[in-house]
Amino acid sequence: MTDVCFYFQVHQPYRLRKYTLFDIGKKKDYFDEKKNKEIMRKVARKCYKPANKVIQHLLETHNDFKAAYSITGTAIEQFEEYAPEVLDSFRELVATGKVELLNETYYHSLSSLYDPDEFKEQVKQHGKAMKREFGQKPKVFRNTELIYNNELGRAVHKLGFKGILTEGWDAVLGWKSPNHVYKAKGSPIKLLMKNYKLSDDIAFRFGNKQWEGYPLTADKFASWVAPIQGDTVNLFMDYETFGEHQWKDTGIFNFLKQLPSALSSRGIKFHTPSELLKHKPKDEIDVPNTISWADMERDTSAWVGNKMQQSAARQIFNIKRKVMKSKDRDLKQAWNRLTTSDHLYYMCTKWFSDGDVHKYFNPYDSPYDCFINVQNVLQDMKNRIGLKISKR
Repeated sequence: MTDVCFYFQVHQPYRLRKYTLFDIGKKKDYFDEKKNKEIMRKVARKCYKPANKVIQHLLETHNDFKAAYSITGTAIEQFEEYAPEVLDSFRELVATGKVELLNETYYHSLSSLYDPDEFKEQVKQHGKAMKREFGQKPKVFRNTELIYNNELGRAVHKLGFKGILTEGWDAVLGWKSPNHVYKAKGSPIKLLMKNYKLSDDIAFRFGNKQWEGYPLTADKFASWVAPIQGDTVNLFMDYETFGEHQWKDTGIFNFLKQLPSALSSRGIKFHTPSELLKHKPKDEIDVPNTISWADMERDTSAWVGNKMQQSAARQIFNIKRKVMKSKDRDLKQAWNRLTTSDHLYYMCTKWFSDGDVHKYFNPYDSPYDCFINVQNVLQDMKNRIGLKISKR
């Protein structure tokens, strides 16, 4: 038997408006304020408010219940603008002293893959935001989409972090269990590996009536956790699991309410990521190739798997220097928001077993529409800084 670590990702991107060829050189408002406000308020109503209410209740009524969050800078900015009551409710959770905040890239970007300096800047910016908004300095790091490799482990350790979250993927672990704390190869930083099977039972399979585990009750889930031996069972998932991905009528909120009691009845307690750092590493994990928590491949192909994505990513990061040298504050802000990984995700053309996921989250009619839209925005940015950008 081992204890549980709950971690939730909270993120909302700034979505681009429809920006046509005829807007280039005429309009500088790239983002869809109406759509962003509409989506934020919808998700706040369906997920953030009710989920935070449940978590607050659990923190108050279960002595050992704890949880961890990574809240992106783009989510915080939209909370402030469109749903300040949600930000207040997160502050109340943190104020209990039983909620840990993690550090990540402020704009939920792929900067770790393209620009080490930008990566460091966004990590520091996010850390300052956590201190400013919640009064907490994060000790553990979580990269965008749990993207990780050996090189990243070394870079994150140099930034002062002692631990980093990533996917407990079979191809990396081999015969090893994700339910232990490990050391990264080439760095003393400790790896906290997601138990993807149990996490995905909640995040993706909970409401699936064709799933052999349906219906998933708190008692049934606790019975799956109870026999596990190790340091921790890491349950990492998007916070939007509660009420948005899994709608209220699936019973997901009741499941969340009942889970701590079901686990406690079996002697299972909760801990935060930083509390896991006290464990001596079970072994060393070598991750020479980049992994993530997305799709069946657990690689970066959801964001940079096709030529459109690769071209757009290169162009975005290639214009950084010119943009930052400009005196245009709005342009700088727009560029930062354009680094958010969602814009590349919307260009994904993987339709097979992962197709429903990509189509569900994609606000465009097709990945190609997204690519053209981003290209038009980039072309206007190019004009504003006097830089030619190759589309090849």
